[in-house]
Amino acid sequence: MDAVLDIAPIATARSGSAVPPVRIDRVTKDYGRRRALDEVSLTVERGEIFGYLGPNGAGKTTTLRILLGFLRPTFGRAEVLGLDSWSRSRVAHRRIGYVAGDVALYDRMTGDELVRYLGHLRGGIDADYVRALADRLHVELDRPIRALSKGNRQKVAIIQALMGRPELLVLDEPTSGLDPIVQQQVHELLREHASDGGTVLLSSHVLSEVQRTADRVGMLRAGRLIAVERLDDLRQKSLHHVRVRFASPVSGDEFRIEGVRDVEVTGNTLRCASPRPALNELLRAIARHDVVDLSCEEASLEDMFLAYYGGNGGGDAA
Repeated sequence: MDAVLDIAPIATARSGSAVPPVRIDRVTKDYGRRRALDEVSLTVERGEIFGYLGPNGAGKTTTLRILLGFLRPTFGRAEVLGLDSWSRSRVAHRRIGYVAGDVALYDRMTGDELVRYLGHLRGGIDADYVRALADRLHVELDRPIRALSKGNRQKVAIIQALMGRPELLVLDEPTSGLDPIVQQQVHELLREHASDGGTVLLSSHVLSEVQRTADRVGMLRAGRLIAVERLDDLRQKSLHHVRVRFASPVSGDEFRIEGVRDVEVTGNTLRCASPRPALNELLRAIARHDVVDLSCEEASLEDMFLAYYGGNGGGDAA
């Protein structure tokens, strides 16, 4: 890659506007008789990483496509960077970096040629920054894209999203196909982007990925946004799955402690789910008996959302 591109680098200063980078108001999307999104309302603030969670088919990708102006909502309004996502999408795209869930690149180009082409459409990029991204992600941009593995194609997609230092990153399953070391680099890049004043909307069904990076998370199920929580707040009430095998049978009544859920005693085995504040009292009750075996595992984010907010199924939406 040449040291300097033949187009001027774009400005990287963040807008001082107080307008939220993402604002969704009662957005509904129908495909015939099937409802993919049902009155979803959401605001993502500047400088935060927002994790958009949900099982495959819950409607996450449909939401992102509406935000990017690829789909028009049946009802409601979506705005990105203060612009209507449908009528002003072409203007908004210059300020957004995007990684699709089904990455499709120009196979006949090299990664370098793709970066130059897309950079020209954006109005210019910083070649040194592109090179630094390629080094950090360990990808060779001088190779034809058709010769790259799925993981390396994903790296090129991430580079093209980041290279213009956009105000908003919209990422749909961005680390799919990447090894754990590269995933960690991507997470660091996202945190750096947010620290620099950028905003990240990260859609994923990989809950551990969101736990490592997000400031807030929203859970989408069957097209409905069932809850939005700060990750720190959610950790405070995180559930732990507890299983204890005693030397002799016990009664379940003494383990029905405030906050402890799903208490089930079968003979000499106890199973329950306990939030962190109730663990000490639960362990004191357990310690009154002769314990043969004990396991305590933190529940996944999805389990925690469902325990506190309910909901069934993943829905049929994209």
